[in-house]
Amino acid sequence: MNLLHYRYECRDALDFCQSLPDNSIKLIITSPPYNIGKEYETKSSIDSYINRMLPMLKEFARVLREDGSLCWQTGNFVESGEVYPLDIYFYPHFKKLNLHLRNRIIWHFGHGLHCSKRFSGRYETILWFTKSDQYTFNLDDVRVPSKYPGKRYFKGEKKGQISGNPKGKNPEDVWEMTLERLFDDWDKQIWEIPNVKNNHPEKVNHPCQFPVELAERCVLALTDENDVVYDPFSGVGSTLIAALKNNRRAYGTELESAYVEIGMERLKKLADDTLPMRPIYQKIWTPKPTDKVAQIPAEWGRAE
Repeated sequence: MNLLHYRYECRDALDFCQSLPDNSIKLIITSPPYNIGKEYETKSSIDSYINRMLPMLKEFARVLREDGSLCWQTGNFVESGEVYPLDIYFYPHFKKLNLHLRNRIIWHFGHGLHCSKRFSGRYETILWFTKSDQYTFNLDDVRVPSKYPGKRYFKGEKKGQISGNPKGKNPEDVWEMTLERLFDDWDKQIWEIPNVKNNHPEKVNHPCQFPVELAERCVLALTDENDVVYDPFSGVGSTLIAALKNNRRAYGTELESAYVEIGMERLKKLADDTLPMRPIYQKIWTPKPTDKVAQIPAEWGRAE
């Protein structure tokens, strides 16, 4: 694979953005640190965490092109068992920067930490903002097959005509793919993309790795070829991979040098067509009733 231009630096995101000209980035997509005490972050109060991010948000808005988009993927901050939904905390700060929310996308995944004093969390959110009303949205590049392609108008001037689009339907703001119905479930309100755990083909040494597929869908819909995609918290380079794979230019910054080294190795493998990746739209495996993992353990059957 012939990769286009990219910049992938072990550098502070704020410092990097301050070096960029106004209106120079088509898509900013990232998953910022959640302030939950991972090895790459120092946990602080929710107010301190948000305030620390504000100078970066201001720079992101400045460098974003007038026809550009920003996708901010977050989960929850948890303190003493209380949940603070980070997208809600960030939303008013993006609005103060005159960004326009187009969708609040739900990313659902089937596995994660199990909770004992509240329901186990199985989703995160993506806030999709645009800088203006003149933004890129390539709907045809992310359409999915219609569930009822033969449906026709039953009244009015178009009575009897096909009501759908021959290229497929709008996937809406929740895309769910399961083993039983691969494409049909794109019409729901959840993007079901597996999170990167130990059995995921993309898994490397990062505790909160971003799936390439999640970034790729945004890249396809919100940018054109040769546009610049930037991930301020690049981790091991998944967003850069999604951009370069689809003939976009990619910028990435990451403070942890070990992650940059891993990311650079992944980019080399991408160039050689040897990088393990979960293909976009691939089915999610679910056990059949006859599979051993779907059977009630004998030990449970003997329990009184």
